[in-house]
Amino acid sequence: MSKNFIFSSESVGEGHPDKVCDTISDAVLDACLTQDKFSRVACETYAKSNLVVVGGEITTKARLDFNQIARDAIREIGYTHDDDVFHADKVLIMNAITSQSPDISQGVDAKAAEGKEKAEQGAGDQGLMFGYACNETPELMPAPIMYAHQLGRELTRLRKAGKAKWLRPDAKSQVSVQYRNDQPVAITNVVVSTQHAHDVSNKTIREFITEQVIKQVLPKSMLTRQTKILINPTGRFVVGGPQGDTGLTGRKIIVDSYGGMGRHGGGAFSGKDPSKVDRSAAYMGRYVAKNIVAAGLATSAEIQFAYAIGYPDPVSVCVNTFGTASNGLTDEQIEKAVCEVFSFKPAAIIKQLNLLRPIYGKTTNYGHFGKTDKDITWERTDKVAALRKAVK
Repeated sequence: MSKNFIFSSESVGEGHPDKVCDTISDAVLDACLTQDKFSRVACETYAKSNLVVVGGEITTKARLDFNQIARDAIREIGYTHDDDVFHADKVLIMNAITSQSPDISQGVDAKAAEGKEKAEQGAGDQGLMFGYACNETPELMPAPIMYAHQLGRELTRLRKAGKAKWLRPDAKSQVSVQYRNDQPVAITNVVVSTQHAHDVSNKTIREFITEQVIKQVLPKSMLTRQTKILINPTGRFVVGGPQGDTGLTGRKIIVDSYGGMGRHGGGAFSGKDPSKVDRSAAYMGRYVAKNIVAAGLATSAEIQFAYAIGYPDPVSVCVNTFGTASNGLTDEQIEKAVCEVFSFKPAAIIKQLNLLRPIYGKTTNYGHFGKTDKDITWERTDKVAALRKAVK
């Protein structure tokens, strides 16, 4: 049955404390893969006030200065203002990195080991992953999260271009979309909060963001006289970033995926090399779901699969089209076609999506899905013909 409802999704800017940590962790991963594409990386970062802790398990042939990588990432975000406690050149950085556990390593390695059932590359951990796509936007993503990301991306572009000297790196955006008969028809609420210099007025901030961000980015057809806009609703946002709140890698998993519209398995993405199925299999899920929708097999599709650590085959695969499958197709028929066209073994995922490359800094901010960069291989729709053939 069709439904009428309002759904909200949020995005956060590059300077949000959790995204600062995601950015550092992915910068470390990319640096490792640049020198050694077989690096095993599980890097997490913590930030508070003027302290950054970079920790995790890394096994690599790369020779790296982790402290400098962190400072460069912080500088690129824009934390270079002398009035901020959190500053690229002044933060204290602690290194708490060790090598990967040999017990996990033998499960991932493509070779035999005592007690290991198969001599293939296994999953780096147990867990469940989801992929999702729908026909609400050209990117085949849910409208609320795409609109929220677009606001955040434009706000960052204007800040880095120097269009408003008072803008600071920390920011959040949130968009509420009204659905009628399961289709987005209007934006009911827009919330934008941005960190700013102490000497700018709230009126200036609101006028700039309304005219230069919201009205320039969001579809005019979706904004109505009833759309309520809230900008810096507390009235002041000078203290931000890790000075104002603690940051930790992997805490923005809903921002990173589908804004809550599609389910999430719970595993974070950033800082993990593709042997970790939390990341690579979630990317594979998006690849499959997007191709299902692009092929016209359904207008909305979600796929779930799950793994056991050290074992190469998924222990389950499940496709759900929420009753939107076309031409009398069943979810079972689509699932069967998916299993014919795609392989979900970790090694096959890495090969199909060409994941052993330093591309992960491009994924960190404004969602891991719905982007058009050619390096984001999981956004391709090159399996449309194969899926259509497989369901006949």
